[in-house]
Amino acid sequence: MERFFKLKENGTNVSTEVMAGFTTFFAMSYIIFVNPSMLSQTGIPWGAVFLATIIASAIGTLIMGLFANVPYAQAPGMGLNAFFTYTVCFGLNFSWEQALAMVFLCGVINVIITVTKIRKSIIKSIPVSMQNAIGGGIGVFIAYIGIKNAGLLQFTADPGTYALFDSGTVVADAGIVPALVKFNTAPVILAIIGIILIIVLLVLKVKGAVLISIIGTTIIGIPMGVVDISSIGATANVGTAFAELGQVFGAAFGPKGMLSLFSDPSRIPLVLMTIFAFSLSDTFDTIGTFIGTGRKSGIFSAEDEKAMELSTGFKSKMDRALFSDSIATSIGAILGTSNTTTYVESAAGIGAGGRTGLTSVVTALLFILSIFLAPVAGIVPAAATAPALIAVGIMMLSAFKEIKWDELEEAIPAFFAGIVMALCYSISYGIATGFIFYCIVKVCKKQTKDLHPILIVSTILFILNFVILSIIPA
Repeated sequence: MERFFKLKENGTNVSTEVMAGFTTFFAMSYIIFVNPSMLSQTGIPWGAVFLATIIASAIGTLIMGLFANVPYAQAPGMGLNAFFTYTVCFGLNFSWEQALAMVFLCGVINVIITVTKIRKSIIKSIPVSMQNAIGGGIGVFIAYIGIKNAGLLQFTADPGTYALFDSGTVVADAGIVPALVKFNTAPVILAIIGIILIIVLLVLKVKGAVLISIIGTTIIGIPMGVVDISSIGATANVGTAFAELGQVFGAAFGPKGMLSLFSDPSRIPLVLMTIFAFSLSDTFDTIGTFIGTGRKSGIFSAEDEKAMELSTGFKSKMDRALFSDSIATSIGAILGTSNTTTYVESAAGIGAGGRTGLTSVVTALLFILSIFLAPVAGIVPAAATAPALIAVGIMMLSAFKEIKWDELEEAIPAFFAGIVMALCYSISYGIATGFIFYCIVKVCKKQTKDLHPILIVSTILFILNFVILSIIPA
């Protein structure tokens, strides 16, 4: 194990990696239940999506751990599954089989741009100041996810400023106003206890602080009535779920999927635009996660980045990690779920000390076990995992200190990259706005020679993506 994962070389040990694996799993285990609830609205059987989510997450995470030897977990991405459901299926009237076919093609495209070094070239083209902004922005993003998951926010929308869909989803415009909730419910009080607990443990430098806080907060939640231990004895109907998975497995290639996707010539441009939107978001979400968490933690060292630039094949960890992420999307589509991508919640495990693929292997094994022990994973409340995300977000904010905030030409794109990422709930949108304003600043300063051609092309593609999203139905 030491020889395979190079634990000493990466400054870690088995116990730390195992603890980090548990931490990552609990931080992202919500996807086991949220993804089926989201995608089943399109007509995919709930049990099939439940298993597809778990199996795709386990396979993708195992590949990341065993092939790339990095502590990142993969699962169907939030945001991408909403785009799959509400835009592609409900808005554009594609069947779920066709949507899965497009996700598969997105994965193929990602594999191609990875093996042809396009993804690597994109990373090299991002200015250092923007990389620091992405790192700090992911910190804000993760902390915001934690605050939101903890239930500490409430949102008020003025009459006439929101739309209610048949699925029950409410979409509000800028008339929505966030506010702090009243601390008068058990889940909110438990979340506050969890935040205090993890802060105390981290300040006192207690080993395993993140995982201890998750377990401790869950235990405290039992007498408070937030955690229902009676559900532990419940067992999901695994047999029915596997039967439903058999109906969905490979549906992306069937007569209702790939075979019908390009049958209507008038819809082909829309198909291509949708695949493009899937791929762009998936690509930059992953790049942002790797840059934001890998550099500060040392997972991707300067030597590794240099090896990525100079080597061919998969000699660097970054090369292998990008390839692992690429193939996971297509695997997920074959199984029956939306884009499988590298999870930003992996930062929780990294914050707990995870530095090698052993962390990912542990997380993957926990995903596999959750097929039969889903009720056990399900009793861990958001109030217990949310504080971990907040704490990790705080630690990641240090990337902002490397930015020259007193120089507007550096501060402006860094602001948009870091803040939009959190407020728009999208890593790729943060990177997009950062790129756009970086180009605007350089043009104004007559420093266009500093603009890398790939950065210019990426910016144009982002603008094109925004245009496409504005003209297709929501």
